[in-house]
Amino acid sequence: MNRRLGILISGRGSNLQSIIDAIARGELSAEIAVVISNRPEAAGLLRAREAGLETVCLRQKDFDSRDTYDAAIARELEQRKVGLVCLAGFMRLVGRSLLNAFPQRILNIHPSLLPAFPGLEAQRQAFEYGVGVTGVWAAAAASGLGLVSAGIWAIAPAPNISAPASAATIERIRMKLSPYGRGLEVTAVAT
Repeated sequence: MNRRLGILISGRGSNLQSIIDAIARGELSAEIAVVISNRPEAAGLLRAREAGLETVCLRQKDFDSRDTYDAAIARELEQRKVGLVCLAGFMRLVGRSLLNAFPQRILNIHPSLLPAFPGLEAQRQAFEYGVGVTGVWAAAAASGLGLVSAGIWAIAPAPNISAPASAATIERIRMKLSPYGRGLEVTAVAT
């Protein structure tokens, strides 16, 4: 398996840092080929540069359509011979051009049990809604909101006690479950 990773980010890069750390500790046998962001001000780009990683910023507004934007991302990844794409806090919908270029080779992790509470501040959304259990979701992206047709790889429930406590618990679980931080060996627990 080609373990050259393309990491897509939009924000501070906490998932990216987990990947960098796991590789450094020898827990993840992979190399990061490129970090791509849709936001030039994303703190994760600086984090990547400080780690000596190549970075690219592609803003969707610079492209005619979502399809041409996704095709540009796919080209950047293909030029670097990426084997696996990690959506590490990438806050954009992934379109068909990118999905087709990397079939079953795009991983996503989200701090809620999707499809409940997509997008930003998932823990706050879950707490405010009043669910009894929330959790972390990890899967191969296939279509729609980065959701899967291939099946969910891992689900970890967490009690929804308070917004800050839930957020902290979810963050700990997310880092433990992350397919990026666990050697890319995620056990299927539901489909």
